[in-house]
Amino acid sequence: MSNLARDSRRLLARVLDVLMPQDCLLCGEPAGPDGLCTDCCSELPRRPPTACPVCALPGLNGGPCAQCLREPPHYDATLALFDYAFPVDRLVHGLKYGHQLSVARYLAQELCAVGSEFARRADLLVPMPLHARRLADRGFNQAVEIARPLARASGLPMELARVKRVRDTPAQATLDREERLRSPRGAFDCDLVLAGARVLVVDDVMTTGATLDELARCLKRQGAGWVGNLVVARTPMPG
Repeated sequence: MSNLARDSRRLLARVLDVLMPQDCLLCGEPAGPDGLCTDCCSELPRRPPTACPVCALPGLNGGPCAQCLREPPHYDATLALFDYAFPVDRLVHGLKYGHQLSVARYLAQELCAVGSEFARRADLLVPMPLHARRLADRGFNQAVEIARPLARASGLPMELARVKRVRDTPAQATLDREERLRSPRGAFDCDLVLAGARVLVVDDVMTTGATLDELARCLKRQGAGWVGNLVVARTPMPG
């Protein structure tokens, strides 16, 4: 799909969002332009403030968890807004596979509200790249749609071209845990000279963290001094 076609598709979706009345994506009640009603917004499963500041899984009174202390990942910090559980999973699926761009606006507003202080640590914003084949199939990168308003609000430059996904790895949902940990190796390429820059990566869902870890490894190989993740949802620990 050409850039013009993707831009036209995105513009049409936004025009329809404005012109056509919307019902809440979760309960069907009137929702306004964001796609969610106030009651459903208030009931979304938010991550606890005591989550590990490195990987966003349960930590020790807000400190790093045992796994991050034992085997620190390549990234330095993670802030996740929600648990990846019902009904957040429905929202993410609606955005990624249903082209419900109003969801991206809502999630971006939440990221701006919760993650603005986190964003002040960074010099550069990098949405999680999609492989070119998957971008052509989907027509847009959901991480870019979520990150754009944050870039505008924070004034951070956003890199869209020089950090690339060069391997089209399988969808994480189709893999078991061991395969998820192995799959992203060598998936990214970056031709930026980062020279100590602090990079904030924006993504929709963090599952095992393996993909974000591999991207952080790539960025640090190019000289990044700090890599943080700002994600919409984090998959809870089993059990």
